[in-house]
Amino acid sequence: MEGRVSFYGVKLHRSDVLQLPDPDDRCTEDIFVEWCDKRLAAGERLAVDLFSGAGGLSLGLERAGWTVVAAVDHDRRALETHRANFPGLSLDVDMSDVRARADLIALLKQTKIDLVAGGPPCQPFSRAGRSKIRSLVDYAGRDPHDARKELWKAFLEVALAIQPRAVLMENVPDMALGDDFRVVREIVEHLEGAGYHTDVRLVDAWKYGVPQHRKRLIVLARTDHHEFPWPEALPKVTVRDAIGDLPVLPEDDPVGDRRLPYQGESLASAFARRMRENEHSGFVWDHMTRPVRRDDLETFKLMDHKTLYRDIRPDLRRYTAETFDDKYNRLGWDELSRSITAHIAKDGYWYIHPEQHRTLTVREAARIQTFPDDFRFSGTRSDAFRQIGNAVPPELGRVAAQAINPENTIQETLFSTPARWALIHKALTSWAEEQRKGSDWFNIPGDDVTPAVALVVAMLSAIGRAETRGLAQALEPLRGVAKVTARELGSLMDRLGPRAESRLAPLQELTAKHNVWKNPADLAEALRLKPAEESLLTLLSGHDVMLTSQVSLRVAARVSGTNSDQTNRLTDGRVDLARLIGGGKPAPLRMAALRVLGMTTCTPNEPLCSTCPLTTWCSYSIEERPRASTLW
Repeated sequence: MEGRVSFYGVKLHRSDVLQLPDPDDRCTEDIFVEWCDKRLAAGERLAVDLFSGAGGLSLGLERAGWTVVAAVDHDRRALETHRANFPGLSLDVDMSDVRARADLIALLKQTKIDLVAGGPPCQPFSRAGRSKIRSLVDYAGRDPHDARKELWKAFLEVALAIQPRAVLMENVPDMALGDDFRVVREIVEHLEGAGYHTDVRLVDAWKYGVPQHRKRLIVLARTDHHEFPWPEALPKVTVRDAIGDLPVLPEDDPVGDRRLPYQGESLASAFARRMRENEHSGFVWDHMTRPVRRDDLETFKLMDHKTLYRDIRPDLRRYTAETFDDKYNRLGWDELSRSITAHIAKDGYWYIHPEQHRTLTVREAARIQTFPDDFRFSGTRSDAFRQIGNAVPPELGRVAAQAINPENTIQETLFSTPARWALIHKALTSWAEEQRKGSDWFNIPGDDVTPAVALVVAMLSAIGRAETRGLAQALEPLRGVAKVTARELGSLMDRLGPRAESRLAPLQELTAKHNVWKNPADLAEALRLKPAEESLLTLLSGHDVMLTSQVSLRVAARVSGTNSDQTNRLTDGRVDLARLIGGGKPAPLRMAALRVLGMTTCTPNEPLCSTCPLTTWCSYSIEERPRASTLW
């Protein structure tokens, strides 16, 4: 380590560059097929890890029973780390390059790949990532079309070309939640079109032995079975369980070192013992962090795990408390850690040690991500932090992979037939097309529902069907019209009564305009529609929008056999809804159909199950369904 005083008044420690040796049995491209053949002959299942990073997911796959024969990334340091910890190929491939992908596919098709796994770069999907990219666009000239956001297509292309038995994709929840699940629904549609059964879920990593708050999106697919068995949640692993046995660093020089003696056997939890089971050297590796400024040290000494940045004395704050309300965060011994992200490579103020007045070390961050102590990271200290923050926690990868293990299946159930989702989507699309021919025509996207018609329906949506019983007849003169004239608006308000008149009154100012009627977004902006009204306007105009209202979420939860409409509406509820909508061109039809079903058939207390097009596949308990006498 080298040290000098920086402009900011803190002694800078530049770590050495760790160069890791390659495994003795390392695979190379010229022996790739032969290397794979030997493992196939031994009965091993082969996996490929795309966008592998340092190898968190690879480690999880190997713990779950696969042999990772190839890992692909475009980060030199991460590939060095992967190469040192796994004997399979570690390939530097730019997955945005069409030719490079073609060469990769040609190589992998020479052997029998059982599983294609990976996590396409997630920064453009995450909230923090989107914020950072916006600033780069505004102030640094970054192309607003971030190519990383399209790399899921490269992942899917490789998977479909290789045609493995199983596929596993991991990403941040915002890949799904940030765009109404459009990307995820498209991925699922392609996989199911290629003959895969699929499973989509948002997973809390802490429920599976990862000692941190970390929610992830998992997409699984397999051709051999339709079930994806996940284990029951495990007991919570705390920060103390994760790092409480690691050496205390002296307060006068709390930077640590590459190698320190390990003497924590008496303090080691079951988790810590697992992390050390393959480390027999008697040392702790990479237990090193950054030095702390004097004023930050004083601040740290005044903090406990409940202290917020605004609680810090004003004279010790270096940032605006209103803007940076969580700038500093001390971890609690008996709590979960904050999610370890790549930002830890910049500073560790979100990860202040529970007791010592410093930020986490490389080894502590690795432990919280469930990397074992014998797993080393190539490059500098900052390189290691970045690789750890970008990684899939190995334990989460292991649990997800076990759900597609060919030996980990259960008996078929009544509502989990192989073609279930394809049949549901077909039935829902057909039902929507029928409704378009009847009195609910204005609630289903189609040629007759222009943006003008959709706008009227959206503005009246808050009133409810009971007060707009004559809406179908009243809207009849507007079928297919490009705009609403003053005369048509007046006639409509006369037919529908005072509440509707009040809701539609703002339309008066648009009746003399022309261009605004072409684009739903322009109409929404001109009338300052509420978000729910704008979403309905956009959907009925034929665009792919997910309406996460209580009405549609109730239908999705009942079909899926969950209570997501009552508990986790914005997460699990949206997963259930996305599965029911599916992807492709008919998706808006199916979304609109679910809304109509929720208003007319799948009602809260007395659902008319005998008239529902989804009854055959619905998981709504038979005991909960009303008897025939209640349907009339």
